[in-house]
Amino acid sequence: MGPSWDAELAFAEEIARAAGSVVRDGYGQPGNVRLKSARDVVTDVDVRAETGLVTAIRERFADDSILTEEAGLVGAAGAARLWVLDPLDGTVNYASAIPYFSVSVALVVDGRPAVGVVYDPLRDDLYAASAGGSARLNGREVRVSPKERLIDCVVSLTILGAGGLERERAITPAIRIHRRMGSAALSLASVGAGRFDAFVQNGGLSRWDVAAAGLIAERGGALVTDLSGGEWWDPDQAGSMLNVVAASPPIHATLLGLLATVQTTVQTRP
Repeated sequence: MGPSWDAELAFAEEIARAAGSVVRDGYGQPGNVRLKSARDVVTDVDVRAETGLVTAIRERFADDSILTEEAGLVGAAGAARLWVLDPLDGTVNYASAIPYFSVSVALVVDGRPAVGVVYDPLRDDLYAASAGGSARLNGREVRVSPKERLIDCVVSLTILGAGGLERERAITPAIRIHRRMGSAALSLASVGAGRFDAFVQNGGLSRWDVAAAGLIAERGGALVTDLSGGEWWDPDQAGSMLNVVAASPPIHATLLGLLATVQTTVQTRP
């Protein structure tokens, strides 16, 4: 048997709910909204929620390092235990009062996600998992969608950058419908609970977007990889360079096949 992460998982659930309370209380009045980039924003609520998360972790696990979306690395680089936090995934939605966003808390141990919690504060839905355990939604064990045909699937699909249009055109005729929701963590975690049948995003993801949600999807029975079928998690990847495909194994294989065809076309185009 592997190590038990029960104490860390309970703690992650507790602090995610506390950060979610800050987020929920500020909903509809996010305060000062500032540009982080041409397309991304940060609010005062992001900062307050993140400060609460960091403070709680420093008090409980003083020797652990922390990686956050807003503050960056807190503590020693290369630590065996690293908390990866996104206090408000879906800030653009939040700042526009669109009710789809989440709090993401993960613990990465020796380079692999060991604990993951994604909390939807408006619906009070808490997705959680630990390495070796099951995926849970509000304490109830959940599983990936049982659908066997891609044409029956509702897919969280975000296609970016070079070759994006070709990839989207390859996938959308083969599925029932796709959605772009604005919170990658919440959509990816939803795959582990069978709410979305699959998740595809071909770039633009950071470690704090996927650390918790990818583990939840995986422990819910989804096959989670990058676009080439390789590892979805890279502990050393800086910036927004990650990509993820998550679905039940038969659906996942079909999606990868469609994506591979387009990748070949894009790569060989004169």
